[in-house]
Amino acid sequence: MSVHPYDEGHTVAGWTGVAIATVGTSVMGVGVCTVSPPALVLGGVIDVLALLVTWALHLSGWGKPPGIRPRAQWSMRVRDPHAREGHPDCLGCRLAGRGRMASPRPASPQPVTPPVTSTPLSVPPSTLASDGTGMEVRGAALVGGQPGADVGRGAS
Repeated sequence: MSVHPYDEGHTVAGWTGVAIATVGTSVMGVGVCTVSPPALVLGGVIDVLALLVTWALHLSGWGKPPGIRPRAQWSMRVRDPHAREGHPDCLGCRLAGRGRMASPRPASPQPVTPPVTSTPLSVPPSTLASDGTGMEVRGAALVGGQPGADVGRGAS
């Protein structure tokens, strides 16, 4: 029985990628501290290598598909049985050409139905109200209904 009641996603691909990326990032850190462009480049190359190794391990079944897995597949020692087909919501699998669901095409063209037309909504015309101070309010109604009345502030 596992100590945790949920799948934490620990996989061989994940741990290997993190270990290699940690080395690459450390080399880049040394490059920053010593102002060494070759160390920066080497650290970047190691980080790209970490990405490629993680991707290859994922595609070979040592990764985890996104989402919830059955309890029998929680262990790091268990390979993913669905890696060959690809995971439908996995970016890595889609980049490798896996996991794409081909949508079935209809045998005959579907009839096109015209859109439902409705009557236009009744919208009152835009109004321009002014209180004589040069401030104009669009779409406001005059409170009180006479010139010089408060604009949109309600009755005082």
